Amino acid sequence: MEKRIIFLGTPLFAVPILESLHKNGYPINTVYTQPPQKSNRGLRINKSPIHSTAEKLNIKIRTPKNLKSNMEEFNFFKNLNADLAVVVAYGKIIPKEYLNLTKKGFINVHGSILPRWRGAAPIQRSIMNLDKQTGISIMKLEEKLDSGPVSNIYKIKLGKNENAQIISNRLSLLASDKILDNVSDIFNNKVKFIAQDHSKATYAKKISKSDGKIDWSDDATKILGKINGLFSTPGAFFNFNSERYKILKAEISKGVGKIGEVINEKLEIACGNKKSIKILIIQRQGKKPQKIEEFMLGSQIKKGTILSSA
Repeated sequence: MEKRIIFLGTPLFAVPILESLHKNGYPINTVYTQPPQKSNRGLRINKSPIHSTAEKLNIKIRTPKNLKSNMEEFNFFKNLNADLAVVVAYGKIIPKEYLNLTKKGFINVHGSILPRWRGAAPIQRSIMNLDKQTGISIMKLEEKLDSGPVSNIYKIKLGKNENAQIISNRLSLLASDKILDNVSDIFNNKVKFIAQDHSKATYAKKISKSDGKIDWSDDATKILGKINGLFSTPGAFFNFNSERYKILKAEISKGVGKIGEVINEKLEIACGNKKSIKILIIQRQGKKPQKIEEFMLGSQIKKGTILSSA
């Protein structure tokens, strides 16, 4: 008898995983994703990447605002009589009463080496923390956040100066491959879930815009971690003359100066550890990204400017 799978996901990160399951013969009965969002003063409706992908694959789509206290959705979900639910960055709370509605439960693809970096922003927080490695954890969903037992963990090294977008793509492709073995083992009763060591748990809280504010007194390595970890949204930034400047790419250099001082005409900025950040790509508020050579041609930020007091 054909197995029935429900897929719950929203961002681009989840797309290769959905496509892999579908391509390899795992029947996705229904996809749950977040509702379309209005933009440009309501003139455009933006569907999530998973929504658009499910449409192309001709899979039924559900976009409830909430699952909690939603009896209509609960009954619909229950009547699907699914064998398994696969969750990948759905972005909404799945109430505990749903977790028994599939024969094999819910599994979650999480972008960290659990129990490290439970929560909403594991990839960003791992890079910002200057971790040496990260990975994908396949876990059974439980009521508490990312606390369920884990079947498999797949690790990768964090490359020097790799940003969140690059790491997200690497982990997504890794998960799209490994999810096949895990789902197969679940259906063949070969999977073993092992409880996490909750005493070692750390949490990756949701990223806010304020997380991106650069403190030039920080170590240059920490600042670079912020630049890479928050690429491209919301981005690491500094303010100058009441405008925000987002740094999209940079590298560490050995320039010396006062903390926050622009020490040359290529927008190299002194940091708190007697090193500097050399900006390579920057985006002025309301403008397009620019390579630093082009940006400096018309910039008001000159050598000798102290950004920490600007």
